[in-house]
Amino acid sequence: MVIPAYNEAENIAEVVRRATAHAPVLVVNDGSTDRTGEIAESLPDCRVIHHAKNTHIPGAILDGFRFALAEGYDYVITMDAGLSHDPSLIASLIEQPDADLVLSYRPNPKNVPLYRRALSRAAAFLVNVAIREPRWKFWKAGYRDVTSGYRRYSRRAMQAVLDAPLVCKSFDFHLEALAVVNYAGLSIREFPITYVFSNSSLTRRVVGQAFRTWLRLVGGLHRRTT
Repeated sequence: MVIPAYNEAENIAEVVRRATAHAPVLVVNDGSTDRTGEIAESLPDCRVIHHAKNTHIPGAILDGFRFALAEGYDYVITMDAGLSHDPSLIASLIEQPDADLVLSYRPNPKNVPLYRRALSRAAAFLVNVAIREPRWKFWKAGYRDVTSGYRRYSRRAMQAVLDAPLVCKSFDFHLEALAVVNYAGLSIREFPITYVFSNSSLTRRVVGQAFRTWLRLVGGLHRRTT
């Protein structure tokens, strides 16, 4: 498990306690200014990487990938530290059939504001338009949820993402990582999860970054030329 955490002192102990019941846990304390790192260090069966500065989602998850590859893990599950992702689903994610990326989707999200639902649906439509191969097959079914960070990555998928010249800055990591795995021709499966909205770090700046990343995907970022 790789759990990026920024100022999650209120939740980190419960998240780790519930997650370690299913898998080894790595918390990436991403420049927190509260006691997140200290609390994580005190928890049994929990490894911690400390970032001096906040690197946002890409920096935290990529460091988690490097750790997992160095330690010889076959898969890594990424999840949110704020309890919006249900740790009890970890076992089901682990048991999913072999695939390089198990991409979760949220069929019936709870307590999610209408604007967030609209943004998620718009993101799914736009990203599918950008990465569909060939693009003109607009009737071809796409991925149902491209923004969920509750995922399982294989070693091949982790390495592909690490090797890619990423341009993402924050939340848009999830869009770009999916594009990289898709363009690499690796296997992708979808898995339904329960999602309960808790809080949001989504801002106009984050949405703008995601839109710029999408424009680069439309322009051919990571698309194979052969």
